[in-house]
Amino acid sequence: MFKKFLGSFLLAFHNIRSHFFHTLLSVLGIVIGVASLVSILSLIDGMEDYAKEQITRTTSLNAIIIHTQAYHSVNGIRLKKDTFPVINFKRYEELKGQLSKPAQVRIRSSFSGLVQMKDDERQLGAMIHAWGSEMMPGNYKVEAGKAFSDDDIRSARTIAMINSFLAKVIDSTKTAAQLVGRQMKVIGLDVDIVAVVDDGGTQPNIAIPFTLLSEADLISSPPDLVIEAEDVRDVQELKAGVIAWLGEKYTDKDGFTVSTNDLRVEQAAQGFLLFRIIMGLIVGISVLVGGIGIMNVLLISITERTVEIGIRKAVGANKRDIIFQFLAESITVSAFGSLIGLVLGIGMTAAAVPIVASLTKIPFYAIYTWNTLIVTGTLALILGIVFGTYPAMRAARLDPVEAIRRE
Repeated sequence: MFKKFLGSFLLAFHNIRSHFFHTLLSVLGIVIGVASLVSILSLIDGMEDYAKEQITRTTSLNAIIIHTQAYHSVNGIRLKKDTFPVINFKRYEELKGQLSKPAQVRIRSSFSGLVQMKDDERQLGAMIHAWGSEMMPGNYKVEAGKAFSDDDIRSARTIAMINSFLAKVIDSTKTAAQLVGRQMKVIGLDVDIVAVVDDGGTQPNIAIPFTLLSEADLISSPPDLVIEAEDVRDVQELKAGVIAWLGEKYTDKDGFTVSTNDLRVEQAAQGFLLFRIIMGLIVGISVLVGGIGIMNVLLISITERTVEIGIRKAVGANKRDIIFQFLAESITVSAFGSLIGLVLGIGMTAAAVPIVASLTKIPFYAIYTWNTLIVTGTLALILGIVFGTYPAMRAARLDPVEAIRRE
């Protein structure tokens, strides 16, 4: 059996070499289709890898986010619930002690509001961030004073930290050190400014201890809680524990959502998979045209080699031998076109990537994976079998006597 296959493929190579230019023109559709497919798959793989890299840079895959569900949907309209649970500082401290794996836990409530310096009648708009931990999110640098500590938060000290943007709004003629120690009114409380920080922000920000918020403040601006696992492998176990704890402490089963950032990676992967399938179907039209070209090559080959087929059948070749011969030729022609298309596709992406990178100023790149090579090889095999079956069956049905008479 192996010798029959080998002989059929060797004969197919001989026929392709004898009609090389004609074969090349006939498989041009496959060459273009496979080249386009390889280019698209490698570029999409590069885009997906870049997207995942950006997601993991801007968000932590170790993070578990607990968000209060303060709204629900009624007839497609988003409405605020009459009542909903919130996590206060006591519950936050309790949850930290219940975690089964090492993790950092942060709670924060952010909302816009008016602030006012005690010796100034002006009311200034600012983003107010109530923190439940001294672990401030993001990068910041203390310009003057001292950032508040966990003890300051637990003791509910009436203190605040402002960013350098708000400091300039308050008084651009004063240095950061000159603003430390002054009093301002925030959420109806007189607080002392203990630090001015540079958070790189382009809006006025002020931070106060989470414990200064009343229950009404929590209801007005429900806090978010973030659990940062030390090891990404602990995320699912911690998430399950958090869900169980919420179910034990709160009766409202739909009061919170617990999510992880790996969902964003999964969503991006699904989006790229959809894009890959759609583009593959579009490019498949070119591949289909190439398959028709293979069928055309074989049908012409049958016409030119009718006598040869008749002689082979007369000396003992059966239908299976003839079918093997033409299917082998079909697969070989398909593989030949796919190989050229693969090389052309790689060359096209190599030329396109620097152009895209220079236009977008993004470190974009193409990725050639085994999946692309497997898809290309599988496509060549399927095309060869599908579009070679009819010509092979037609050749096998030729009557040897009638075939020889056509000399």
